[in-house]
Amino acid sequence: MITRIKDITDHLEQIAPLRYQESYDNAGLLTGNPNDEVRAVLISLDCTEEVVEDAIEKGCNLIVAHHPIIFKGLKSLTGKNYVERTIIKAIQNNIAIYASHTNLDSVVNGVNTKIADKLGLQEQRILVNKPQTLMQLVTFAPVENTEQVLAALHAAGAGNIGEYSNCSFQVQGKGRFLPSENANPTIGRSGQPEQVQENRIEVIFPAYLQGKIMAALKAAHPYEEVAHYLYNLENQNQEVGIGIMGELQEPLQEEAFLSYLKDKMDLQGLRYTSVGAKSIKRVAVCGGAGSFLIKDALRQGADALVTGDVKYHEFFDAEGRMMIADIGHYESEVFTKEIFYDTISKNFTNFAVYLTNVNTNPVRYTF
Repeated sequence: MITRIKDITDHLEQIAPLRYQESYDNAGLLTGNPNDEVRAVLISLDCTEEVVEDAIEKGCNLIVAHHPIIFKGLKSLTGKNYVERTIIKAIQNNIAIYASHTNLDSVVNGVNTKIADKLGLQEQRILVNKPQTLMQLVTFAPVENTEQVLAALHAAGAGNIGEYSNCSFQVQGKGRFLPSENANPTIGRSGQPEQVQENRIEVIFPAYLQGKIMAALKAAHPYEEVAHYLYNLENQNQEVGIGIMGELQEPLQEEAFLSYLKDKMDLQGLRYTSVGAKSIKRVAVCGGAGSFLIKDALRQGADALVTGDVKYHEFFDAEGRMMIADIGHYESEVFTKEIFYDTISKNFTNFAVYLTNVNTNPVRYTF
């Protein structure tokens, strides 16, 4: 059985839809033909020249990375910097590059869940949920056809709310219509008014599934013309958002928590604000640069925020009420590689999947 690059990227986008990436981001397939057959896959946090060399040595023609190598617009490809040299090397060796970045940051079981799991946090929940990622479909179907329409909508991904599936609302009423002479009505006759007992059906679904939902509706619905309304919702999506909040099994004092953090995240060192004698139990985490979540973490009663790339003045924002632990950008996200490796290895078994041998962290430490 042939697996194409598109099969891999489609699978990854079911986990982390591209629609969930931030406006400044550039996730997705960056180089390569989506219809090429996959020979082997290399997993990395970043894509650099050394990573492309590693892919060549291992016979991989697809690199899956967390950080997009193309982040800003490219006006030329002359090899004048590492970004251009990396792209040129990949194209010359027919290696595709795919990135799943802030979209993977924003989903349950993504980057931040991985950090929370590494720290053994319990009762996990998203720290800041995203609005405007849900839609509502309202449609109308004859009573006797309601279940087949609902079954198709649910199969396409509509009606999932947290731990509940197949959710919908129905109310019965009377539909009226007049088919034209050119119509081919399922019920009634052309040129004659008709009344039908119908159910009004309402379901909620993730906005990125709109095309799939509408195709399922039209395929399952008995009518030639399907009446429907689509609404964009302001509701927060409880399964999409930034950061994770959870609790340690037992509260830890400052020094014990720092030691625990260094051990679980394999740290050489970290920067932090002191909370003195206060114990730490409720912990917020955000991979990469998460200082923008300081106020949200404080507001929700976090004892510590674990993230990276915190600026000097931002440490003051903890105000002695919460530890800010800056463990480094690379260190906070390096385990993202395990997400890619585990899901690709589990779902595709006809080619090799490798973790890169290259340490892409540009930061070095001295003590």
